[in-house]
Amino acid sequence: MALNLRQKQTECIIRMLNLNQPLNATGTTNEEVYKILIYDKFCQNILSPLIHVKDLRKHGVTLYFLIDKDRKAVHDVPAVYFVQPSQVNVQRIVADASQSLYDSFHLNFSSSIPRPLLEDLASGTLNSESIDKISKVHDQYLEFVTLENNLFSLAQKACYVQLNDPSAGDREIEEIVEKVASGLFSVLATLAVVPVIRCPRGGPAEMVASVLDQKLRDHLLSKNNLFTEGGGFASSFQRPVLCLFDRNFELSVGIQHDFRYRPLVHDVLGLRLNRLSVQGEKGGMRSYELDSSDPFWVANGSLEFPEVAVEIETQLNKYKKDVDEVNRRTGGTDGAEFDGTDLIGNTKHLMNAVNSLPELTERKQVIDKHTNIATVLLGEIKERSLDSYAKKENDMMVRGGIDRNELLGVLRGKGTKIDKLRFAIIYLICSESINQSEVEAIETALRESEVDNCAFQYVKKMKSLNVSLASANSASRSNIVDWAEKLYGQSISAVTAGVKNLLSSDRQLALTRTVEALMEGKPNPEVDSYLVFDPRAPKSGSGTSSSHLKGPFKEAIVFMIGGGNYMEYGSLQEFAQRQQPVKHVIYGTTEILTGMEFVEQLTVLGQKMGLGSSVAPPAPTH
Repeated sequence: MALNLRQKQTECIIRMLNLNQPLNATGTTNEEVYKILIYDKFCQNILSPLIHVKDLRKHGVTLYFLIDKDRKAVHDVPAVYFVQPSQVNVQRIVADASQSLYDSFHLNFSSSIPRPLLEDLASGTLNSESIDKISKVHDQYLEFVTLENNLFSLAQKACYVQLNDPSAGDREIEEIVEKVASGLFSVLATLAVVPVIRCPRGGPAEMVASVLDQKLRDHLLSKNNLFTEGGGFASSFQRPVLCLFDRNFELSVGIQHDFRYRPLVHDVLGLRLNRLSVQGEKGGMRSYELDSSDPFWVANGSLEFPEVAVEIETQLNKYKKDVDEVNRRTGGTDGAEFDGTDLIGNTKHLMNAVNSLPELTERKQVIDKHTNIATVLLGEIKERSLDSYAKKENDMMVRGGIDRNELLGVLRGKGTKIDKLRFAIIYLICSESINQSEVEAIETALRESEVDNCAFQYVKKMKSLNVSLASANSASRSNIVDWAEKLYGQSISAVTAGVKNLLSSDRQLALTRTVEALMEGKPNPEVDSYLVFDPRAPKSGSGTSSSHLKGPFKEAIVFMIGGGNYMEYGSLQEFAQRQQPVKHVIYGTTEILTGMEFVEQLTVLGQKMGLGSSVAPPAPTH
């Protein structure tokens, strides 16, 4: 029974829409109840990739509204609320109840509602004599967004900045760690599994692992816990492994250009919550959904762009051939006389043709959609020479450097300011040591293109720190070094060290290699130092006991703190499919970021540290 996060989360939502009643075989309740759905912005984003308007209708939801909009009273109808447990939302619920907007209130919080807020809710509805309106209060543990069967995001913004901000105090860091651990707890509660947790020592990954371990331990002690079906050690050998990483483990993947279809569509066209808008062929914007209901997207998302273009062409030709075939059979175009004796045969042909029409129409829509998307992508690729960026960045990673003229050629050539900045940062990450004159030449080239180079300066600073950390007796252990150590422990070295041997010719990411080693569960120098937390085992010293953790694991949940992307997701899925028998890997992150969005976070950090030129100097007058 594979872990299917999308299916599990959808089931929870459908149960919630049916007032948390048990569902029958058709997936609906026995009696149809019409109701109203009220959600906040965050929960709307949870619903939108999973549930369409027609699904809402099917479950008796006739109207749906955002909680902060003004709403009219609808009497005799129950309301289902699906909101985050916040002060603002609780106040609004109390106000709605005191005005008796709806017949009864079924309150569903996306995560566990804190005690003080529950008390506010109780006292608020008591004071307005509306407490009898509140039917039920549920903690749903759904505070995450599932985009595909094996892809989720906690939708927590700017985590990377918050965790790496040199001015952040311990309390702020702890708050973020707590928030990430709660989000992961929601995911595990929805899947109903207690995994074995592995992570590198030091840094945010260890902090999150230890908070999550404690949360799971505390929860397993309670009577009605959410994980009872996994109880007992008999079933424990089937548990998944949860591998936690921090973005600095492999910084480059957040920045580099990728030439595969799924990452390219996300990075260039801004795929968000499985939707995107592009210029239509006849002008005007077209909006498309790209998810598991689109067979072309599922089958070709991991191909390089040119292969996708060929595949679209192939599908189109196949479609034309099938249409001709239908026409030939029904139109009697083979010139034969109409013969009454074959009436039954002809009717059969007609029936078959009629039945194949909806399928053909659907295929044509998918082909048209991807033709449109690919055409827009091609325009961007040519204008910005994205193929050349992807290729040269990859070469740099494999070779650990690039010829100076080629480097400056790219920075003075095509591409947006952000493309050039990303390329320059990848150069920094790949180089063994910093060549001062080359770096100055890059900075000049970036200035000529009026690029804000704070992000470049930030990575340069991290890199130089890293070099000075390596020499044992580094002179001035200024506060920034302490800060780096406080946050990264040893994993700061991974920012640069892991990169050279990273992309071998088959472009296996370090993340994927490490996950493979953790799933194998055999001794391996790359992961022997990784900590182990097992919430089901008696508590021993932090992360040591590993006697019962002999792999191999069939299933893994891989989580990236500080922002993930479709490139890592694709790499992990390819790895899982290649295994014999096929393994199963779910990938999640605090938020899914395009290269541009991630570089913006690096820019903010550069500014916070007072690095770089935020404002490009005026161009010289000729």
